[in-house]
Amino acid sequence: MQSEINETLARQLEATGQYRVLRRVVPPSADFRPETGTRIGIALDVETTGLDIVRDEVIELAMIKFAYSADDRILGVVDVFQALQEPSSPITPEITALTRITNEMVVGQAIDPVAVDRFASDANIVLAHNSAFDRKFAERLWPVFVHKPWACSSSGITWKEYGFASAKLEHLLAAHGLFYNAHRAVDDCFALLTLLDQNLAGSSKAAFAFLLERARRKTVRIWAEQSPFELRGALKRRNYRWNDGSDGRPKSWYLDVEEAALDAELLYLQAEIYQQEMDLQRQEFTALDRYSNRT
Repeated sequence: MQSEINETLARQLEATGQYRVLRRVVPPSADFRPETGTRIGIALDVETTGLDIVRDEVIELAMIKFAYSADDRILGVVDVFQALQEPSSPITPEITALTRITNEMVVGQAIDPVAVDRFASDANIVLAHNSAFDRKFAERLWPVFVHKPWACSSSGITWKEYGFASAKLEHLLAAHGLFYNAHRAVDDCFALLTLLDQNLAGSSKAAFAFLLERARRKTVRIWAEQSPFELRGALKRRNYRWNDGSDGRPKSWYLDVEEAALDAELLYLQAEIYQQEMDLQRQEFTALDRYSNRT
């Protein structure tokens, strides 16, 4: 009864045109029973002791298993996995402030690799809001994720084209009138699924369908090696990212483009950056190896 009263008050405020009310993300019950032939997805998030893929450790893993249809509609939540792990060194105050995970919470805790394998083995797709980060940690610890297709809800949807100023999960949810308790892994997973179940502006399709459509396409990474230093601003404005070479990859600006856009991007580089033809290094990716340690 109180929730109905609150919703009525919220709508009255919104009707004035002077207020915008955010509604809390409510996790759905994990009791959906998929029928034979239904596809399975996993929304995944890890909390770690830092950002270094090699030196830092996972302190929490959360996964939400959900069912989706052949036409890429989210049908319901099937199961939830959440586990903590004690790292080899104490969690710093900065990480505790970010994740709300304390050293006391993880004492004696360990993530069971057999349980992870059992939970994720039937997944047709794994989603994260920063797969370039989450996939590398997940692959390093749990082999079940190595040969799964992955999609990234942050970079895999062109949010700016749909009028969003930022691809941060909190911002995207707020733009849809929603909020959640950020940075605990399972909360992030539920928030991600809620976001992907929203229709994109001007479309009758949910964001999830757009994400899978792009994830299925091949992409090509162009390494703009030896590009003129004075033109770094032009590359950055075109969404090229810098790699410092410390990970064994080229010390260079790079950009991932869809296969259909490759020729146009090479022509741009030839005309605006190098002023000559260049034989630039390229890498091809699919959902099976995109964001992976293996690349």
